[in-house]
Amino acid sequence: MRFFWTLFWALLLSNMMNYVIANMQGIDYNFQLATIVAVIFSVAIFVIGSIIPDKAA
Repeated sequence: MRFFWTLFWALLLSNMMNYVIANMQGIDYNFQLATIVAVIFSVAIFVIGSIIPDKAA
């Protein structure tokens, strides 16, 4: 479930960010680019999460 929600929020936030920035610059919104950025961001989060060791309190 955590992978699904991470990908969901990454897709949502990166597409929102891409839409706003594209409108501010006066260029066309590119869904494909925003989705690729979201997938790369999600994979980076998964990798970083698996590298960082769990600490015992």
